[in-house]
Amino acid sequence: MKPLACLSLGLLGVGLLLTSCREDPGSGARNPSAPVATKGQFEVTARLLEIPPGAIFKRDLYDYATILKYEVLEVHRGPVDDRTIYVGHYNPWKARVEAADARAPGIGGSVRQFASGQTHRLALEAPLDDFFMGGIVNQYFGQTTNTLYWAVWTDAE
Repeated sequence: MKPLACLSLGLLGVGLLLTSCREDPGSGARNPSAPVATKGQFEVTARLLEIPPGAIFKRDLYDYATILKYEVLEVHRGPVDDRTIYVGHYNPWKARVEAADARAPGIGGSVRQFASGQTHRLALEAPLDDFFMGGIVNQYFGQTTNTLYWAVWTDAE
């Protein structure tokens, strides 16, 4: 192979490698027009602290929201005064990209499955009752008086 062809192939390979390693353009931190940066009244980066037993279960014929507990790491938009927030996720057993339907249109994100310890970039509305009227699994009922937020968009960080 000619030296110029080898050099061209090498540069092409390096370019492809760099392109494949770039950050996800879907996150509001890197893309101010991303849904997480434009939807909802509030936007935070938060760590999912726990998933209580029985909080997420698959029910094809039953739509519900479950409340998950987060530690706020950074507030990007809106006044979020509590370091611990409680967030309702619609049909949490579904990947966020597949969760929206007629009952909860416009929700989404890049999170495929919830796991304790994950860091999420969240676009939120509040209070939850103003945005969702349906079944709610809230393992924290009676344990807190904090605002319940509605997750409009949930991206993995």
